[in-house]
Amino acid sequence: MPRKPNTEARRGEIVRALQSVMAKHGYEKATIQAIAKEAGLAPGLLHYHFSSKQEILVSLVTALADYGQRRFEQIAGTAQSPMERLTAYMEARLGLGDGAAPEVVAAWVMIGAEAVRQAEVREVYQRTIATELELLSALLANCLSEHKRATTGARELAAALLAMMEGAYQLASATNGVMPAGYAAQSALRFAKLSLDATALESGA
Repeated sequence: MPRKPNTEARRGEIVRALQSVMAKHGYEKATIQAIAKEAGLAPGLLHYHFSSKQEILVSLVTALADYGQRRFEQIAGTAQSPMERLTAYMEARLGLGDGAAPEVVAAWVMIGAEAVRQAEVREVYQRTIATELELLSALLANCLSEHKRATTGARELAAALLAMMEGAYQLASATNGVMPAGYAAQSALRFAKLSLDATALESGA
């Protein structure tokens, strides 16, 4: 009896192929034929696993979010304090160490552009950003609590840091070699520390 194809593995190959083509040529030029060629598959197989290019793109958003979370968990594995976990988060999102992937950054920037244009992409993109906001807010709140500082501004600070991160991704994708190497993680962490230090102490602390 013939073995059933590994559908999830094949879908993963297609999603990664879209990521690669987008990083090199942009979303508009990431045709079904180009994605199939990158994946080493017949175009008909793509239509078997996905109904449209947009559906592949939506799956790519989820895949990139999962990649970011796995990288954070790996780097934060030995973290002992809230500040060490915050540092691990910045390194996971902006650092140039193991696991850094310029292709991922380029694809994410293009996904942001498509989220403006396509409602279905925007929906999953917004959920991903909302999840990031909650995670970063919690990391910052833990840092503030450890030093007995008010946590009421943690969400606003998290939003500012996320905006800084998205801007760094845009610059990395559009101005290759212009920005100083490794500046993003260091600058974001420095901004976070200065903001945490400037936060008022809790009442009665």
